[in-house]
Amino acid sequence: MGVPALALRIDVTERGQLQLAWEKVEEALGPVNILVNNAGIVALGGTLDLDPGDWDRVIETNLNACFSLSKLTARSMVRQRLGKIINIASEYSLFGSGLVPAYSASKGALVQLTKSMAIELAPFNIQVNAIAPGWIDTEMAAPVKTMPLYQEVIARTPARRFGRPEEFAGTAVYLASQASDFVTGTTLFVDGGYAIR
Repeated sequence: MGVPALALRIDVTERGQLQLAWEKVEEALGPVNILVNNAGIVALGGTLDLDPGDWDRVIETNLNACFSLSKLTARSMVRQRLGKIINIASEYSLFGSGLVPAYSASKGALVQLTKSMAIELAPFNIQVNAIAPGWIDTEMAAPVKTMPLYQEVIARTPARRFGRPEEFAGTAVYLASQASDFVTGTTLFVDGGYAIR
């Protein structure tokens, strides 16, 4: 698209890698004023059978990495007195799940972290918001289509379908733009109406 870009492959659960990646980004592209925390994993298994290591990996990836990267970014943004942090939450931040409790817990905590960071960083002209996607047609959601849960999701969703990734992107663009300068600490649901029932 004619603009500078940098792609780095890292393990977000390794905090040293986050620090190193952050330094490389700022060296190559200059100060960052938009951060999207989008890394996320899921582990199937209820309270009775979820492996503790799986629990730790989900919390480390979905919550702790978001906090660590936001902290690195916010320090730079405070100096600029400008910034947007967008956390990708989930509808399971609002609803419980016997199937993916670690995922639900991590995303619920992420929404509360979003609110807390928004309060702290607002005086520095930094807006922190979350997006809670519903069922979007992605690799992560694909296995659900073979489960009885799929029909439950479709029946509950007024739009009667999964969303497409491109339908989710516009919300992130809005939150990254000046159009959202007076929006902070909120969670926007992009779910075809799933959460209103």
